[in-house]
Amino acid sequence: MDFDTAFVRLLGHEGGYVNDPRDPGGETNWGISKRSYPAVNIKALTKEAAQVIYLRDFWKPLGNAHAAVKYQVFDFAVNGGLPTGLRKLQAAVGVADDGHWGPVSAKALAALDVNDVLLRFNAQRLRYYASLSNWPVYGKGWTVRVAGNLDFAAMDN
Repeated sequence: MDFDTAFVRLLGHEGGYVNDPRDPGGETNWGISKRSYPAVNIKALTKEAAQVIYLRDFWKPLGNAHAAVKYQVFDFAVNGGLPTGLRKLQAAVGVADDGHWGPVSAKALAALDVNDVLLRFNAQRLRYYASLSNWPVYGKGWTVRVAGNLDFAAMDN
């Protein structure tokens, strides 16, 4: 799998423009939030511009990690923020979860079986979602999203 495939999958979860007052991310388009990108005109953001942001800020930080893992972190980071996605991956691989991906984290990831990482990461993701105060509003959708991502994990590993 490559970034373009991951992006198409992501768009299955993230649609066009939304401004849900219950969403802490605020105004979003293609999953890009005004909260994370205050200088971006979210309403006018094109799919192509979102793709550039995602490649640069969400896909590339994991470097040479297995594509199945990169996709899972990418999808979660879009939904919960990149630092959160990285912290949960770090927790899944057993290193300090500081949200900064570096050589220690990469070495720990490389030492583990990809299947184990995918399962542990999605467990971390579900625990995180369940801890949020807006779980009653979005919990069902998040759970369905993780279930779909477990299906992808089975195909990708």
